Amino acid sequence: MRDKGQDTRHFHTFGDVVLAYHTDRLSHSAAPAPAASRRAVLFRESLRDRAERLTLGLAWALMPQRIGGLPKLGRLWAEELMAPDYALPDPQRALDNPRGLAGIVHDFTLPTVLSAYRRGLYPFAHIAPLKWWSPPERSVLFFNEFHIAKRLRRQIRQGQYTVTFDRDFDGVIAACAGQRSGRWHVTWITPKIMHLFAQAFDAGHAHSFEVWNDKGELAGGGYGLAVGNSFITESQFSREPNTSKIGFTVLNWHLAKWGFAYNDGKILTPTTRDMGFREIPRTAFLARLTEAAKQPGRIGRWHTEADLATVADWQPAAQSAA
Repeated sequence: MRDKGQDTRHFHTFGDVVLAYHTDRLSHSAAPAPAASRRAVLFRESLRDRAERLTLGLAWALMPQRIGGLPKLGRLWAEELMAPDYALPDPQRALDNPRGLAGIVHDFTLPTVLSAYRRGLYPFAHIAPLKWWSPPERSVLFFNEFHIAKRLRRQIRQGQYTVTFDRDFDGVIAACAGQRSGRWHVTWITPKIMHLFAQAFDAGHAHSFEVWNDKGELAGGGYGLAVGNSFITESQFSREPNTSKIGFTVLNWHLAKWGFAYNDGKILTPTTRDMGFREIPRTAFLARLTEAAKQPGRIGRWHTEADLATVADWQPAAQSAA
């Protein structure tokens, strides 16, 4: 339910178009009570799932390109066990090997995690301990560089799917943590991670996009965290071809229209590279993040402001030039 006293209207000019939108600022008293029972089911990890995650996570860590960093990780972990440092680490002093390892997570509470993201740190680990990371290059999307493939545009125009924001955050993050077709089930999205980001969603900082098929089923989606006028994409999933790309395109259309500075993808992948993400040095990223974190942002539930046909016609470079 929206708190009418906290409905703030904004206007953003994009070329010759003035877009109006509102932000629903949610207080703890106005926010709907979390569906604790549903989360208890969705965020559960069976003993078999846990054993599989630990086994595959260990195999991931022992791959040739990563095994060389284990001695430094071991020393860091031992030092932290002897004298734990609860202060957030300096992202600029992250290790070269393991690449981007900045420290061990001791305080995994929402205020600390939000502070970490404002510093350019993020949590990640397949197996304990949970660690803070700050890679030397950051994968970033500047919206005038976003690329929509012709085939994806055609699929978006077909109107087979509906895209929403913040309608089923719990279902999305659970799906992101789940088994992917044709892939080993190695995931860093543990129940601990899911509960923390669910708290961030309840507080209006984390957001999801959902892609629904014509049967009303969740066919794809993703989630992330907003820090000022920057957005950090955490994970995506697809149950039908290209559904995460459809939702991700809708998300980036809105981020651009709402005046966000960039979308932080953390680590560059072939898929994000094809969509226009590129790597920038950590120093340059942190400078941009410092400015972005000063902005008021959009705390609260998000709502879509455009139909899929409008998004399919988006020409990011042309509109940016206008």
